[in-house]
Amino acid sequence: MKQLALDIGLATGPSLSRFYEGSNAAVVQHLRTWVGEGLSSDAARAPVPTYLWGVSGSGKSHLLKAVYAALREQGAEVGWMDASTGFPPEFDERWAAVIMDDVHLYTPMQQSRAFNWFVNAIAPPSGSPRWVLAAGDAPPADLTLRDDLRSRLGWGHVFQLHLLDEPERRAVLRQEADARGVFLSDDVMDYMLNRFSRDLGSLMQLLGMLDGFALRNKRAITIPLLKTMLETE
Repeated sequence: MKQLALDIGLATGPSLSRFYEGSNAAVVQHLRTWVGEGLSSDAARAPVPTYLWGVSGSGKSHLLKAVYAALREQGAEVGWMDASTGFPPEFDERWAAVIMDDVHLYTPMQQSRAFNWFVNAIAPPSGSPRWVLAAGDAPPADLTLRDDLRSRLGWGHVFQLHLLDEPERRAVLRQEADARGVFLSDDVMDYMLNRFSRDLGSLMQLLGMLDGFALRNKRAITIPLLKTMLETE
């Protein structure tokens, strides 16, 4: 579970505001700007495709899901495809955008449909161009995809997402604990970082489990409580 997303426990799901930017501020601002303007009366402008890449745990899926949620909240229809989408539908003229996650994992059939989505979004049979947002684990030129899809993914804005360093991971843990209304002491945080996977997604899952265990047992979060949870669950 490697994902820069605070989407467990009391969290309400991925959002741009709940993404800890760190050194990724430029891409977050780019997405925030587009989401704010994408469905305005100026939508006739040709939107430029955007592609995000980075290793697992850098937050690609969180950002794509956050953009999808923001557009849906604005009342837009959005096409979504990821590696688990077994039978992607044909491009729908009602879509305001198409979002494609984990493109590096696409099967030949999914690649064919992704290419169809891309072409129809950029040059639709009718109406204005739609926005394309996609993500994968490598720069477009290094993706092992069909040539026409790979080249189009690199047409527009390309951003690399960077993993958080340790101070930033600590800041995210503190932020999530505060959002849950629980106190996470420095010694508990040190124990979590030194004894368990340092992948942020795993740490967030551990914090969610610990919060729930503390609530059920009506106890504060401490190292002894964490040890007890690991022994009993």
